[in-house]
Amino acid sequence: MSALISVHGLSKYYKLYAHDFDRVREIITGKPHHQKFYALHDINLEVREGQVVGLVGKNGAGKSTLLKLLANTMQPSEGSINIHGRVAALLELGASFHPEMSGHDNVYLNCAIQGLSTAETERVYADIVEFSGIGEFIHNPVKTYSSGMFVRLAFSIATHIDPDILIIDEALSVGDGAFSRRSFDRIMAFKKAGKTIFFCSHSLYQVEALCDHVLWIDEGRIRSAGAPAPVITAYGEFLRMESALPPGAEMQANQSANADEGAATGAAMRDGDLPRITAVRVAVDGHEAKTQRVMSGVSDVVIEIDFHPGRNLPTPSVALVFSGGDGRALASAGTLNDGLVLSPGADGLGHVRVRFPKLPLLKGNYNLDVYLLCERGLHAYEAALQAAELNVEQRGLAIGVVDLPHQWEV
Repeated sequence: MSALISVHGLSKYYKLYAHDFDRVREIITGKPHHQKFYALHDINLEVREGQVVGLVGKNGAGKSTLLKLLANTMQPSEGSINIHGRVAALLELGASFHPEMSGHDNVYLNCAIQGLSTAETERVYADIVEFSGIGEFIHNPVKTYSSGMFVRLAFSIATHIDPDILIIDEALSVGDGAFSRRSFDRIMAFKKAGKTIFFCSHSLYQVEALCDHVLWIDEGRIRSAGAPAPVITAYGEFLRMESALPPGAEMQANQSANADEGAATGAAMRDGDLPRITAVRVAVDGHEAKTQRVMSGVSDVVIEIDFHPGRNLPTPSVALVFSGGDGRALASAGTLNDGLVLSPGADGLGHVRVRFPKLPLLKGNYNLDVYLLCERGLHAYEAALQAAELNVEQRGLAIGVVDLPHQWEV
């Protein structure tokens, strides 16, 4: 299969001048009086149709620069990019909106920028407005929109132009709670339809779950590329060595924090229809409390989660993470990963219990975070962070984090 995207020797640099007068000297003399700062250097890659490519790297590594070059919103300094197909980019949502123009006019403007004819725009216009939930506000200037309305309209436009390639920077789902789920479903539909996707995120959990190929960019160069698990493992160890990100933050990165500032969504689904955690209870040897004293290798820890499954949605999944005082994820468990399919009870509510017999964590203070996720385990509806604190004590002098089952032989 021929490559849908071919990138050869791609570089992007910026000219840095020590003094403003050096710019004038350069023009007059025709000789360079600047230094080159490379945001990207000698990038080579090929992407086939239907691939989902993840992009990871620290802030400033060059990820967004690469995505902007692929989206043709920035021109390369060196090298070439060959793309076969229409590209839609979820980069700076709404960056091309004209604030004085109505939402209606901005739909036509943005569709024209993406290469759609007036007739093609008219065919998708109603769907764009309906999906965005803007309603009658579509005829108001976008400068009067709340941030939630602004993002929803921009996202709706970008995902209704039938792109062959979808570029997503940082956010897998956007907007308020209800629209966040709908936007997530739309992106997953792109993947199911065999669209090519570039997904850039600090959420390593999402990248590994969603992508089939991952690029790790460091200081403008591809440091590693290949199957998700080995690349993400190497990058995760790199982060822990440099303490660049709080380890264990991957799950939290998918939570939506955008409020709609009171504007009506106009959509069938509202926040009240979404799954939500109603209770988390932690018991150690039958004693229930938020802060627990645990004896390593002796105490049984039982965690119970109650949740509302939402309305007209697949039953969600549940996951939990044990983390250390430094925030690093030490262990996790999830119903999806363990093959347990949850179903609401007779009362229409969800309930699940997980038991950790003779908890093997060694001495230390640990936090328990509980997550209510979608049926795919990708989209987080809600998180109960630090739902419990476990103060683990131990007998003996074992060191480390966990007491691994073992047997001595002579």
